Amino acid sequence: MNSEKPIAILFVCMGNICRSPAAECLMRSLLEEKQLEKLFTIDSAGTGNWHAGNKPDRRMRKAAKLAGKTIEGSARQVQESDFSEFDWIFCMDNDNYANLISMGANPEKTHLLLEFVSHQTITEVPDPYYGGSDGFTNVINLIDGAVCDLIDHLISTTT
Repeated sequence: MNSEKPIAILFVCMGNICRSPAAECLMRSLLEEKQLEKLFTIDSAGTGNWHAGNKPDRRMRKAAKLAGKTIEGSARQVQESDFSEFDWIFCMDNDNYANLISMGANPEKTHLLLEFVSHQTITEVPDPYYGGSDGFTNVINLIDGAVCDLIDHLISTTT
């Protein structure tokens, strides 16, 4: 792995208040746990701007807290500069993938997050926003496992 420049990763969902900040914070926490945080730069954004400046959804923060995790940050919209700044862009679902590609994202470095989780039968991280608390808990568990597999994948392919 190139130790000169950290691998820059952007997680993207629709509004940047549920899934993508969860992925950002869960991956950052796991990287710190594994003492790999210096190898990566992590951020998140949304394809939409209606939540810009807001904290992550309180229900997502609560689900994370129940799992012993912390989710924090401030929502922002994807910017054109993100497409050159980040080495990898991981989307939560096909709609956000299509939005990013139409905005100019490079398809070679833009992927669905769950592409790298071999044991999953689903391909998209479901949006829990309009559902109950179980949906947020499910998303936390799904993303936590996905970022663990993603770290292993990135470490093995860049060393």
